[in-house]
Amino acid sequence: MDTVNVYRDLIEQIITDHARIPYALGDIGRQMVFDRRHDHYLLMIAGWDQGRVHGCIIHVDLLNGKFWIQRDGTEYGVAQELLDAGIPRTDIVLAFQATELRKYSPLAEA
Repeated sequence: MDTVNVYRDLIEQIITDHARIPYALGDIGRQMVFDRRHDHYLLMIAGWDQGRVHGCIIHVDLLNGKFWIQRDGTEYGVAQELLDAGIPRTDIVLAFQATELRKYSPLAEA
């Protein structure tokens, strides 16, 4: 089994599923960014709703065989979706948490 490609496919599917969720207000589009060469995966939003809207909803990097969740603006949680898909806790890092706080998480510290 080629774990890296399985992990790439999984995070792309998670982001694609989130990109299908429409916004109730405004004219806000979603942009999926998949960089398999450098293993960066993002879901961006851009548009207008009583002003300019632009930001990152999901940002996950694959580093050293682990998912590094840099940004998670979802309700359910990308980490939980990965766990639900059978990814071991030791392969998920909450990179948005300070390094010294990660030891209190049931997930990987690094």
